[in-house]
Amino acid sequence: MILPKIRDPRFVTIRRGGTLTDPDHHLLALWAASCAEHVLDLFESVRPEDPRPRQAIEHARAWVRGEVTMTRSRAAGGHAMGAARDLRGAARHAAYAAGQAGAVAHVAAHELGAAAYAINAARAAAPEADAEAAGRRECRWQRDQLPEAIRALVLDDQRLRNDICWSAFDC
Repeated sequence: MILPKIRDPRFVTIRRGGTLTDPDHHLLALWAASCAEHVLDLFESVRPEDPRPRQAIEHARAWVRGEVTMTRSRAAGGHAMGAARDLRGAARHAAYAAGQAGAVAHVAAHELGAAAYAINAARAAAPEADAEAAGRRECRWQRDQLPEAIRALVLDDQRLRNDICWSAFDC
């Protein structure tokens, strides 16, 4: 479970009673897509013929541009997660990262799932002795990609949900 039981209103759109603006929701989706894409090769090197995780990332970006509906982006995210089911290790985590990125259009708080799975993919891909350092490097890379407009929000979300996101954000 990577979502808290009580939804943070900062990740709920204004039209649904929260405080999240559409521009910030779009930035969260783009950041999540970047996090997932950064480790996508870990999936594609194992399953080069399976386009589902890449399509989920593309759908997240297309949703931001208004080219696909939230439902299509969310469905693409589900298909990416399906691509992960019979895999283990880095490839599985990378596909789940893409799936979470696709789901951000539906629930903005999935942004942290995309980031956490990407960190876990980087850890799993590294030699065991370097796994924690690889995770910290990935976490720092992700933070370097954060747009200023959502930086404080995401960093606070990481702090608040780190325990339920596998302690991925200790970087």
